[in-house]
Amino acid sequence: MSGRGVWLRTRARLRRFPAALAACGDQGGPGSTGGSAAGPAGPAAAYGRCVAAAAAGPAELRRDTCLEEFQALRECFARAVRLCPS
Repeated sequence: MSGRGVWLRTRARLRRFPAALAACGDQGGPGSTGGSAAGPAGPAAAYGRCVAAAAAGPAELRRDTCLEEFQALRECFARAVRLCPS
């Protein structure tokens, strides 16, 4: 069923996670040519700002409040993972 190779590949992918996430915090994300729709700090910062703003105060954080920012972050992360060398 699951062999040693599966765990080695999984660990290798998890080791690339911080670099891929950092790429989405950069200006515009990986593979972009300048600014992004999410703002000058990239989709990770835009999503963080949205969640922080939505959770501030007495209001509850509701599902899909920051859906647009999350989708941008998810797309950026998918691009970063594809661009990262194996």
